[in-house]
Amino acid sequence: MSKKKCRVTLPVILVVSAICYIYFTTIFVFLDRWLGLFSSPGLMNAVVFTAIAAICVFNYVIAILRDPGRVPNPFIPDIEEAHNPIQEVKRKSGDLRFCQKCSHYKPPRAHHCRVCKRCVLRMDHHCIWINNCVGHANYKVFFIFVLYAVIACIYSAVLLLGSMVSDTAQDEQQNEGSSRTVYVISCLLLFPLTIALGVLLGWHIYLTLRNKTTIEYYEGVRAMWLAEKGGEVYRHPYDLGAYDNLTLVLGPNIFSWLCPTSGHIGSGLRFPTVYDKLTGLSSE
Repeated sequence: MSKKKCRVTLPVILVVSAICYIYFTTIFVFLDRWLGLFSSPGLMNAVVFTAIAAICVFNYVIAILRDPGRVPNPFIPDIEEAHNPIQEVKRKSGDLRFCQKCSHYKPPRAHHCRVCKRCVLRMDHHCIWINNCVGHANYKVFFIFVLYAVIACIYSAVLLLGSMVSDTAQDEQQNEGSSRTVYVISCLLLFPLTIALGVLLGWHIYLTLRNKTTIEYYEGVRAMWLAEKGGEVYRHPYDLGAYDNLTLVLGPNIFSWLCPTSGHIGSGLRFPTVYDKLTGLSSE
């Protein structure tokens, strides 16, 4: 898999800073003051939280470095291919989609990114927080990163609340000012971040179960409106059913769903559609 040259930007620095702050306050403040870092419960929670944080960081780095998917230079859509019953065309002219900036045809679900200045396979969106596009080759690892980030934030929030309750019960006077400052900063950072990441995770779970990208969702809203206006019913052509959609993104092996593997994704130049299923059923 090709790698994207990493460029450190301010949003990436902010994400790394937030991760470091949450990790160190969780381990050395919340956990230590509530359970005691060197007690059996404290050590167990420290190991578990460290493992979750490490997996989260690992997936974040991969999401930054992994190329989301490039359109090969000689790509030309085969409109007569028997196994490819649909071709994406321009809305107005009906011609095959052609990128004037990249000077090549666009495969299905590919879009041009103005930030990356190239076409990206199965493009979902350009994410400033990873300084990279989220597309065909790195969508799964981005999804897993957000999942582990939500788990880590919820874990940290529970330890924060437990530490606050413990400190209040003990009514400690020593280091009260510094502890209160850490708690205030942590609450202002952790709880909004948990909500934001939770909403983002929920959104991408919805998209995954429908086999849509963010771009396709908004395009589908317009297509649905036009279809209803013409008295027709619109159906997203790549929606194969919740389980099949899930396996297309996460892989056929359930034990690898939470691992950043990508051997199952294919070339990104063609994707199975509902018409493939209909063709298979009619042939049977």
